[in-house]
Amino acid sequence: MRILKQFASNFRHPSFAIGFVLSAVLIVLALISLVWTPHPTDNVNIAERFASPSGQHILGTDFFGRDIFSMLMAGALTSLRVAVLAVGIGMVVGVPLGLLAAGHGGWLERLILRFNDFVFAFPAIITAIIITTLFGPSAINAMIAIGIFNIPVFARVARGGALSIWTLDYVDAARLSGLKVWQISVRHVLPNILSLLIVQATIQLSLGILAEAGLSYIGLGTQPPETSLGLMLKEAQSFFLAYPMQAIWPGLTIIIFVMALNLMGDGLRDQMDPKLSKAGGINVAG
Repeated sequence: MRILKQFASNFRHPSFAIGFVLSAVLIVLALISLVWTPHPTDNVNIAERFASPSGQHILGTDFFGRDIFSMLMAGALTSLRVAVLAVGIGMVVGVPLGLLAAGHGGWLERLILRFNDFVFAFPAIITAIIITTLFGPSAINAMIAIGIFNIPVFARVARGGALSIWTLDYVDAARLSGLKVWQISVRHVLPNILSLLIVQATIQLSLGILAEAGLSYIGLGTQPPETSLGLMLKEAQSFFLAYPMQAIWPGLTIIIFVMALNLMGDGLRDQMDPKLSKAGGINVAG
């Protein structure tokens, strides 16, 4: 009940409210595509290619005669799935590494920090090139590449938050009571940095959608017959001058998705940070 009340209170922040509503609409449309789309996304009809918006095709059709709105629904699902799983990889691996570094310190902390620096030296696109060279381009390989890049992000956030918790008196009391480092990390540290991780997850989700779109656009991500927002942009580039809406619709969907998630993350951060709340919810996001 307390969690529900806290969640409801977040709607007082306009950034969170706007971001949540926009994100919810896009996510619901993406999930609906699992069971229904206005037209099958693999329904190629050359006779109807580049059709203008109408009652049958509300956003028109593309070069292959496929319904653009149906493609957007399915493409948003693919992009969202890749981003969510990539963030999941980053959290599952990165958060324990950050907790280990903060809890043990010493050589283990230095080793984890050097690992973070090493991974950061290879952006997601470089990692994707390496992975696709070995295993071929696909949405799964794009997800792995983005997920690997997310690991040091969550490790740093978890370590930074955990270091401040480890200095508190009740953590010292838990240590004196005989609890091991991992027990203190799970019982006392992790719950207190969960809000930081949630905020970071929303930011990484938006970056994951951008990264998937970029990787698919250059041919390293989703491959036909699957579709994604980035792949739709790639397929539309050859006809942009004659039919600009083919690229504008997926591009606009990416912009709205990323903006919505960032607004939601900014709202959550303002609500969870007392200093920002007292300052009237000033956005200090970089």
